[in-house]
Amino acid sequence: MKAVFALIAGCVGLAAQALDSSAGELRPLLQRYSADLQSLERTYAIPYSEGRRTRLERFYAEQQAELGKLDFDRLSHDGRIDYILFRNLLDHERKQLGIERARNSAVNALIPFAPAIVSLEEKRKRMEPLDARAAASGVADLIRSLADARKRAETDRPKATLALRAAARLAELRETFKQWYDFYNGFDPQFTWWMADPYKRAGDAIDEYVKFLREKLGGAADKESITGDPAGRESLLNDLAYQMIPYAPEELIEIARKELAWGEQEMNRASREMGHGDDWKKALEKVKNDYVEPGKQPELVRRLAQEAIDYVTQRDLVTVPALAKEDWWEEMLSPERQLVAPFFLGGDLILVAYPSNTMTQEQKLMSLRGNNVHFARSTVFHELIPGHHLQGFMAGRFRTYRAPFATPFWTEGNAFYWEMLLWDQGFAKTPEDRIGMLFWRMHRAARIIFSLSFHLERMTAAECVDFLVDRVGFERDNAAAEVRRSFDGSYPPIYQSAYMLGALQFYALHKELVDSGKMTNRAFHDAILQQNSIPVELIRAGLTNQPLTLDFKSAWRFR
Repeated sequence: MKAVFALIAGCVGLAAQALDSSAGELRPLLQRYSADLQSLERTYAIPYSEGRRTRLERFYAEQQAELGKLDFDRLSHDGRIDYILFRNLLDHERKQLGIERARNSAVNALIPFAPAIVSLEEKRKRMEPLDARAAASGVADLIRSLADARKRAETDRPKATLALRAAARLAELRETFKQWYDFYNGFDPQFTWWMADPYKRAGDAIDEYVKFLREKLGGAADKESITGDPAGRESLLNDLAYQMIPYAPEELIEIARKELAWGEQEMNRASREMGHGDDWKKALEKVKNDYVEPGKQPELVRRLAQEAIDYVTQRDLVTVPALAKEDWWEEMLSPERQLVAPFFLGGDLILVAYPSNTMTQEQKLMSLRGNNVHFARSTVFHELIPGHHLQGFMAGRFRTYRAPFATPFWTEGNAFYWEMLLWDQGFAKTPEDRIGMLFWRMHRAARIIFSLSFHLERMTAAECVDFLVDRVGFERDNAAAEVRRSFDGSYPPIYQSAYMLGALQFYALHKELVDSGKMTNRAFHDAILQQNSIPVELIRAGLTNQPLTLDFKSAWRFR
């Protein structure tokens, strides 16, 4: 074991020079996989195409056959980790294709004409000759099929979630239809002559049907309405298994409830120190109103960023290469982006949420209060150093071939883990600072509860907003933005759970390896960054040199 940690410490010394000394026998296979998959996804670009699913199914089966040719027992420990990662990825993707096919069958009943639109575009991309008159006849048939589907929907009144799913898919197919039309229109005289009228009528009918599905059946009154598509328990279990989280969704919700209760207790402790008794929401109101005036936020972010860098380097918690301190800057989030991202975002740079002159007075106050000094003190280092910016810097230099396995349980989990660790290290100087950190900790717990409950169809989007306001103390507009972002399709269903669950994994691993004296903080944190973004259980396997067998399955109960 000492030899393993000595090897890790030796590799850590290379961090400042950004040298990757890992063996990675699967590196060529994984690099080819990434390139081939990118080509296929570019060629078969329509998400709901049966042809795309069939082609990807064949591709994943071919990759599994290639992987099966390798002798697992002859691989290095790093190679065995990569083998397990790749095997799990392929298994997950094939299962997900099956889940998607089952989910799509219900939607297809509402838009049975969708395959006809897909077929038009796929034939174009295969460069098949076009019979303009026949195509126009096919589009006329599509209009009749759409009218019949709408009549059935008006009679059957499907569930709102199903109607919204169909509306979203049809809106995407409307763009596919336009792309197909624009390729020929004006360039092919026969096409332009035959297609002008049926294309316009079909486009108008699709637009009206999307509106009907979204507003009349789905209940989404305008563009700011919060909608979403619950994934269902089977999909959640498949995703959790792939991420090596050996818990059921219900167990994770219970863990989060305990974390939320702990946060409330600590909130009241800080509130009493501020003179507000056990009324932590009153103390939170005071904290929210401690913000810098408009125009001063970039200066605050620079100061907080430097404070965090100094804190982790002076305490020798992690290596921060000189270039990583240099290659970031600030940009402002537009008012439109703040509708879905009311707080800072980060990575290569930091995107600052703050009021602009185009906002209403109420929106300005929401933005000021939601990005107050004490909240920002955590979000800045979460997004920059030692959080996402440092992660991205190191991931671009170590084991880059592991990019296909990137998981939010590593990226978001590790960034939030730093919030938990710095809490233990005494980073919060005042009760106001503690409330700022606790707000985010309660928020992460709440994210597990409301996101998993939504995808299990136990909470509506509106109830999720109320939950953030009532249990965490969110500004209502900010709560709506958080829920909207969670369910607008930008993130996988379990993404919002990854912050706290990944953090709890890293926290447990820190206790196992650092608190026990087996590793220093710096060696531990540098080694994590050099593993790149993979499930934390396999980070643990790498750092402890855990024996790995071909039938390895996730079993680490970290909480």
